[in-house]
Amino acid sequence: MKWFYLAWLNLGRNRRRTLASLVLTAVAVLALMSSKGFADYTLDALRQASIREHGHLVISHQHYFNQQEQQPLEWGLENHQQLQQQLLAKPEVEQVLASVRFDGLISNGEKSTIFLAEGIELAAQQLQGLQASLRQGQLLSQIDAQADPQVLLGQSLAHNLGVEVGDYLTLLSTTTSGALNALDVQLVGLVNTGIPDVDSRLVLTELSAAQELLLTDKVSKLAVYLSHELLQQSSQQQWQALWPELQIGGWQDHAHYYHNVAGLYERLFGVLGLILMMMVVFAIFNTASMSVMERTREIGTLAAMGTKKREILWLLLLEAGFLAALGALIGLALAAMLSQGLHWAQIPMPPAPGQSESYPLLSHWSFSTALETSLMLIILAMLAALIASWNTLKKPIVEALNHV
Repeated sequence: MKWFYLAWLNLGRNRRRTLASLVLTAVAVLALMSSKGFADYTLDALRQASIREHGHLVISHQHYFNQQEQQPLEWGLENHQQLQQQLLAKPEVEQVLASVRFDGLISNGEKSTIFLAEGIELAAQQLQGLQASLRQGQLLSQIDAQADPQVLLGQSLAHNLGVEVGDYLTLLSTTTSGALNALDVQLVGLVNTGIPDVDSRLVLTELSAAQELLLTDKVSKLAVYLSHELLQQSSQQQWQALWPELQIGGWQDHAHYYHNVAGLYERLFGVLGLILMMMVVFAIFNTASMSVMERTREIGTLAAMGTKKREILWLLLLEAGFLAALGALIGLALAAMLSQGLHWAQIPMPPAPGQSESYPLLSHWSFSTALETSLMLIILAMLAALIASWNTLKKPIVEALNHV
């Protein structure tokens, strides 16, 4: 216990040098925690958005995602209602939603353009967060049999067609038998996904309307929402064994944008973290080197009095460890304050590449990240102190006592 006490007292020998090392360490920890927190927040938001869009698990025909369809819904799911009921009977399943993806031409009577559409169930609008992206009008709603089907359009597509909420449009597409079919629809709302390329082609309609247009009762896929994300892997394995004729994949298989951003952040913040860690290591190495050089005669005196070299080394390592730990604590406290400040300030970030919507600048403060960063910093600091003091400890006692 005395070595801990002595190591703590020795930090005050050269307060200016100690303070400089503490400031550098705290700033490095602040930068590491803030950048990692920003990456965690962004990836968590993208992960949740991907799960809302695709579901925890996606069930489709085994060829739907890996083979080109020669005609619409060639690889669609038949008798999907029965499969939905079987899935909903499982305790871990909260919701199962069917959807149909198709394309064609959309016209306002004077101008036509290509669209990419998805027929969805009404419950999907809330699960997929369409309310947040709604800019005008309302979401799809239940209508009577005599009314025209409803559609939501991307803002850019509506602007290109020159239509507004309440206008009527015509969808033209190819049926599953290869014939052309048209469907009159009413525009009830405009949405903005934040991706201009998507908004310039996006059409959303109710599932039954999409099936009416394509003259089919098939669906493209089923999105399964589980009660907890941790159940995804086990459920996927069990269901794949139960229905080997189907393809059952996780949301990760379809979240390409998420993986691209994750790869970018991993490289970007990985290099940044390495640079910051090396700065701290060099700072502590310099502090330890100067301290050992100034205390060479003291070290020789301790050795002459019978103190073992491993005890002297342990003292020097403790000093470096305390210095890193104290700097880490200060940095963690600053990072927590910054995280709360950003949450309160709600500073908008410019839109990401390929998107048109800004997002708030936030940074998650994670206990696990704080623990990993602190432990790594302490270990590296003690390693730097070991390297800095090794040659001095190897000197003979007489040479150490005569050091000037």
